[in-house]
Amino acid sequence: MPQFSTRRRVPFSAQQMFDLVADVEQYPQFLPLCDSLSVISCEQKGPETVLVATMGIGYRAIHERFTTRVTLRAGEPAILVEYLDGPFKRLENRWRFLPAPGGSDVDFYIDYEFRSIALGLLMGALFDAAFRRFAEAFEARARVVYGAKGPALPV
Repeated sequence: MPQFSTRRRVPFSAQQMFDLVADVEQYPQFLPLCDSLSVISCEQKGPETVLVATMGIGYRAIHERFTTRVTLRAGEPAILVEYLDGPFKRLENRWRFLPAPGGSDVDFYIDYEFRSIALGLLMGALFDAAFRRFAEAFEARARVVYGAKGPALPV
């Protein structure tokens, strides 16, 4: 049951990083393995925005799609991703954005398991490597969107 978490200090504000991760429709432009993303619905529930989105992932001849509920909690700021449908047995993903000197700390957590043992064996190592690069991919995207602000600060 693969699980990965990281905390990364970035030279961008917590709000900037929240906005960047919340902009799910841009993921195919920069996120490892993501080749498509479509928002199926978007609903405001009090202070939260809840999206249902389908992401297409692929590598070489292997392509899968899965659907998640994405809860955007701008006031915290935090993002919770819950699995709805696709090739996983389970998938949970959480982001937290914390103000820090010179920028913010970005906490990323993912826990997942493929429904199929064969798909897990085939895609497991690839997914693990991709998830380990997610935080870096978002920081690189922040540099494109907000401008280069120098190297990441140590945690």
